[in-house]
Amino acid sequence: MLTIDWKPDKAGDMPVYAQIVAYIKGKIAGGEWPINSKLPAQRALAAAFGVNRSTVVTALEELKAEGLIEATVGSGSVVCNNSWSLLTTTPPPDWLGYVQSGTHLPNLPTIQDINRYEPDPRYIRLGTGELSPRLIPTAEMEDVLADLRGKMTQLGYPEPKGLLPLREAISAQLLTRGIAASPASILVVSGALQALQLISLGILHKGSTILLEQPSYLFSLPLFQSSGMRLAGVPMDEQGISPQALTRQKQLHNGALLYTIPAFHNPTSILMSEQRRRQIMATCEKAQLPILEDDVYGELWLDAPGPAPLKASDRSGLVLYMGSLSKTLSPGLRIGWIVGPQPVIERLADVKMQIDYGSSALSQWAATEWLTSGRYERHLRHIRQSLRVRRDRMCELLARWFGDLADWHVPQGGFYVWLRLRQAVSMRKLFTQALAEGILLNPGYVYDQTDSQHLRLSYAYADEAEMERALHTVAKLLRASE
Repeated sequence: MLTIDWKPDKAGDMPVYAQIVAYIKGKIAGGEWPINSKLPAQRALAAAFGVNRSTVVTALEELKAEGLIEATVGSGSVVCNNSWSLLTTTPPPDWLGYVQSGTHLPNLPTIQDINRYEPDPRYIRLGTGELSPRLIPTAEMEDVLADLRGKMTQLGYPEPKGLLPLREAISAQLLTRGIAASPASILVVSGALQALQLISLGILHKGSTILLEQPSYLFSLPLFQSSGMRLAGVPMDEQGISPQALTRQKQLHNGALLYTIPAFHNPTSILMSEQRRRQIMATCEKAQLPILEDDVYGELWLDAPGPAPLKASDRSGLVLYMGSLSKTLSPGLRIGWIVGPQPVIERLADVKMQIDYGSSALSQWAATEWLTSGRYERHLRHIRQSLRVRRDRMCELLARWFGDLADWHVPQGGFYVWLRLRQAVSMRKLFTQALAEGILLNPGYVYDQTDSQHLRLSYAYADEAEMERALHTVAKLLRASE
């Protein structure tokens, strides 16, 4: 969808509708809005421009009269460029044709909406998987950067696996999680998402099937499917992924890899039990099914540390392990890692060098300082305490307003409450209604397309007042729909 990044000057000499006409003509003439681009609906345009809908209608009629847009009943307005003055010039490339022929699949429409509105401070982000700006240690990050004076021996392209001092620091940090990994078996990546991309490009055959929990965060991303992979969901219970169902799905789909989030699963927040972890490891060892363990939430326990990661009990190189600083420290740092057998790490490092020639050296030095100075452990203690307070407050508010509407479990860590509505609703309608109230929701169907009863709520981002207003409003919307 086209983005509006401007508002008319209502105090200016030119009529507001004429300013809008000039703005849209400029976008078309400059090639930013190609032919066949669909304009937002009239109400959306009015909201974006901060004007009455009648002003937008007048502007669109003017553009239509000039042959720059055309309106189709039920489809809205699209750029057509039937203007004689513009047709006399060389026609522009069919950029929309290029866009539609790209091999990488687009995000789900709801995910696109979430990505579009998240940067707007007018919306309360009730499902965002990100630390609140108040929890990101900006001031201490400035101190870290200052303390790097004289320590950064180079700022050129780093070696393929990442800066050795950082890989040594990650190796030491992994020992606190029960994982023994030498720096040679660690690859620094630009966050866990890049790790997934590298794995899909570097070690999996096109057409392979990835087994994963259902629901799963990975269902909200077209990343693997764009690489020609298939996803097959495996049911869960309160202890995590079902080993019996995993065996059936492995046989049915000839699964090539199991992707799992054992610690504070996204979106359900389920913490896989120690017994279940042993069962999953035994099942995968027997089936020779490699495991990709996503442990980005593993250090965010709130009540007590969870069981050791699957990788901690791996004695045969079965598990590829992913970690990141995005959830615990700062998503803007863009630092994560993959741990695995050295031939796999070498292969993924080679692919990464082809993609970006290495993660930011400055970010790697900053991450090294965090991990080696003792700051990171102190920060983790603070974050756990803050998230515990936020979790408890969200659960109090849910008990107040959702006791007769939904069911939920109190999460033991991570960011999320997986709210199950007792009656199925039109989740897209609820998403749209909440958006009109200035609230961004993460509906369950983005994590499982058959889901019409869940919301992923996050206590990590919105502050207490925003959380209270948003939950109260959502409860009212649900009651009004009964």
